[in-house]
Amino acid sequence: MGTGSGTAERLRDALDRLEPPPRAVDWSLFAFVAAEVGTGLVSFTVGVPGGWPIFWLHRALGIGIVVLLAWKLARVRRRLTDPNLWRRSTALSVLTLVAAVGAIGTGVVWVFGLDVRLSYWTLLSVHVGFGLVLLPLVAAHATTRFRLPRRVDFERRRTAVRYTVLLGAGAATYRLQQGVNDLLDTAGADRRFTGSQPREGEGNAAFPITSWVADDPDPIDRDAYRLTVDGLVSDPVELDADEVAAGHETEALLDCTSGWYTVQEWGGTRVGDLLEAAGGPKVAGGDEGSTDREPAYVRFTSVTGYRWSLPIAEAEDALLATHVGGERLTHGHGAPARLVAPDRRGFQWVKWVTRVEVRAEYDLGQWVVTLVSGFE
Repeated sequence: MGTGSGTAERLRDALDRLEPPPRAVDWSLFAFVAAEVGTGLVSFTVGVPGGWPIFWLHRALGIGIVVLLAWKLARVRRRLTDPNLWRRSTALSVLTLVAAVGAIGTGVVWVFGLDVRLSYWTLLSVHVGFGLVLLPLVAAHATTRFRLPRRVDFERRRTAVRYTVLLGAGAATYRLQQGVNDLLDTAGADRRFTGSQPREGEGNAAFPITSWVADDPDPIDRDAYRLTVDGLVSDPVELDADEVAAGHETEALLDCTSGWYTVQEWGGTRVGDLLEAAGGPKVAGGDEGSTDREPAYVRFTSVTGYRWSLPIAEAEDALLATHVGGERLTHGHGAPARLVAPDRRGFQWVKWVTRVEVRAEYDLGQWVVTLVSGFE
């Protein structure tokens, strides 16, 4: 007993020495939460394995927040547990704590592979929601007891050691969790580096129907459907559904930001072939029929107004799909045609595409449209 208690006491002493000053903890919590939200949002756009450091940093920051939050709660627990010490700001503190525990809890459960849906949302979607709410709550909470950090709170050498240990411990903890998943063969063992879990099978029924934010159009009449290919092309054209379904097939992995992935055989028309049907991109120069703008991007626009752009070289190798797993796409999966963009995340695979436009400029407005399309 004496040896065990002595070890625990030495561990507590080590943690006490590692703990930064109170102001450093408060500012570090804000910085870690902001970085966590930033890396989370950036991770939505990363679909290739080379982007794994973003996801590891996100998870290491999460473990760091757990430690910082523990230090913070150890210091202020009496303010929360003693009603006589409550102030107006206490309600905000409790709300911030609920959001933090919600974000951490759903994240931990998700990485162990538990797949529970809450209405339309996976646990990963709920985790994202808690994270987006947490940042403004932490900022608002900080204003209730605003104190600027002092140089002594972030003494250079000790601070570097503390945060190096904190992030290193976070990365090591996540690696240990991966090992536990592999050992116990949990559902989390089959996750991609993005955290997404597999969906097996072929065709429309193999993977969920999801839409970004509010997109939910009525089914499109296939006979009346027309795809416009225009912009910086020599001869804009309109194609019907049969002309788009040209029979090209490719296997591609769809990784949805709601937390799942599937590998399917997609059938349709190469975007490069669509551009050729429109006479090909116009070349900048002084010849007749040329343009003074250099074609650089291809923008794909949905019937809802949702849109996304790809660099022209990447777009030419992408697919406008009309079939999946040998089946004609269902409405929920984007019929009559959806973009298949390998190495891109699912929200960039535009559904219900009605226009393919060659452009010279990058479309910054597409980021705004992802948040407002579908609302009326």
